[in-house]
Amino acid sequence: MKKLQVTVGVNEFVKRQTPSSGKTYSPTLSFKDIADHAKIQLEKAMYKKGYREGVLLVQVDKTHCNEFICPFVEINESTKLSAQVVKRRPEEEPYIQLRALSGSPLPTGRVELILYRRDVLKETSEHTTEADWELISFHAIPKGLDEMPMGPVTMMRNQLQLRGGTKAKYPSDSWAKSVQFWQKYAVLTPVNV
Repeated sequence: MKKLQVTVGVNEFVKRQTPSSGKTYSPTLSFKDIADHAKIQLEKAMYKKGYREGVLLVQVDKTHCNEFICPFVEINESTKLSAQVVKRRPEEEPYIQLRALSGSPLPTGRVELILYRRDVLKETSEHTTEADWELISFHAIPKGLDEMPMGPVTMMRNQLQLRGGTKAKYPSDSWAKSVQFWQKYAVLTPVNV
């Protein structure tokens, strides 16, 4: 990969990733610390292209992976699940969110930082800094898994260009892998993390 000399800012959207969110979070690193690490990793060319031009998946250095909490459990016959209708943001359409009520969080194997380039964020007026790239999200991937597919609700929002989505088209195998993953794993409800 080509080395990038860039600035990386913290988008407001990523700030929802807290211990009470049910999303990957870090109890030790600030959002700025994480964005600064993304910049270092970009300069080392430790990234791969995301689902479209202007989206990068930056690999967190292995020495920092233990600083991120993985919220996933593997679903089995005894896993208790709950479903509720939620919105990510007030202006977006609601969706059905499934959560595990029981189980133990899986250990973090690796972490990806999701960066969007400024022009991509400007398409939907979602840029919140003046940086070249903005940290939008980060995902702790359970140990033993090579990748974590994007959630089908996110894919749907993007492909249909709904409010909060970023224009994209996905091949059928990406849809199938997403559904397969989310049939095997669930986010542990935050009260149990």
